[in-house]
Amino acid sequence: MKNSQSIKKSIIKAKISELKSRKFSFEINKIQLPNGHQGEYGTIKHPGAALAVPITSDNKVIILRQYRFAVSRYLLEFPAGTLEIGETPLNSIKREIKEETGYQANKWDELGVLVPAPGYADEEIYLFLARELTKLDLVPEGDLDEDIEVLIKEPNELDKLIASGKETLDAKTVTAWFRAKQFLKI
Repeated sequence: MKNSQSIKKSIIKAKISELKSRKFSFEINKIQLPNGHQGEYGTIKHPGAALAVPITSDNKVIILRQYRFAVSRYLLEFPAGTLEIGETPLNSIKREIKEETGYQANKWDELGVLVPAPGYADEEIYLFLARELTKLDLVPEGDLDEDIEVLIKEPNELDKLIASGKETLDAKTVTAWFRAKQFLKI
């Protein structure tokens, strides 16, 4: 899914410090960049994530209104989640879409990779289009810290909502929707 030819790794010359949390860590390292420059840089080290744009069989879009503690508000977001150890992006989002929406998808398409904050984090978010959804009889239990409302919108309703500025959005959602619309030609 990603263009490996554009990746040029920096060389870590020395680890200066590290702070670990449940899902990611923050490292300060002395690094040599590909152009030869050396300096101390702080980086959020993240295991990666996966996101799905869920489209129902009648071409409606499922989107979530989810509370995010870091910004103290609800955001409109597509279902997404952090990759667990040893988990592929596709398996991760298959799990997350069930937990967060109560649906499962029978058709999956790759939409590419998003790097949301390359100035200070190495996180990569794998984007997918999830189609041919079926409602689950039994929804798997999600994370205890998730406060989610499931919304079902017509594509043009979602476009208007995004354009209105009345909802707070995150970049991964807007990017994924743009990519999905190109793929679906809507």
